[in-house]
Amino acid sequence: MDLVIRAIWGVSRACGVIAAAFLLLAVAAVCHLVFVRYVLNESAIWQHEFVTFAVIGATLIGSPYVLLKRGHVNVDLLPLYLGPRGKKVMGLISAAAAFAFCAVITYYGWQFWYEAWVNDWRFSSVWGPPKWIPYAAIPVGFGLTALQYLADMLAILNGRDVPFGGGGLEARDALSEAGVEAERP
Repeated sequence: MDLVIRAIWGVSRACGVIAAAFLLLAVAAVCHLVFVRYVLNESAIWQHEFVTFAVIGATLIGSPYVLLKRGHVNVDLLPLYLGPRGKKVMGLISAAAAFAFCAVITYYGWQFWYEAWVNDWRFSSVWGPPKWIPYAAIPVGFGLTALQYLADMLAILNGRDVPFGGGGLEARDALSEAGVEAERP
């Protein structure tokens, strides 16, 4: 099970790199837009759409990495009052609910992407790129986020991770005595 968890964590890290690359491409496109519009006095054709697609793609594809690093908004008032067992149960329930949500969005996002692919939908701009390219970020991003939630559940079940920032000093001591890191790599 550790191999599966580490593999999913590796994929999530790769998603972070891909998201960063998308953001860099968006910045480069904005710089190109400024140069073309204000230095060359020409019209911008593709830059606005490309920046929008790149930022949305970075957001969706970067989501598994943000989840891996626990960067999502987390209200931890209730977990503060729970013991290690309560935090584990609550972590599993919340991860399972989020997994189900991501799985449903992945399914319908895939159908949406497939329809755009088969029907060769295109944007009605001068550039006119095919819609399936940016739409692919929906099933890919949510599918990989669902996979990261699955890894979270497996890590909680085998004691490799402690949800909600740890189960107090007792849980961290028990994990370190067992030779297991409580924090994600």
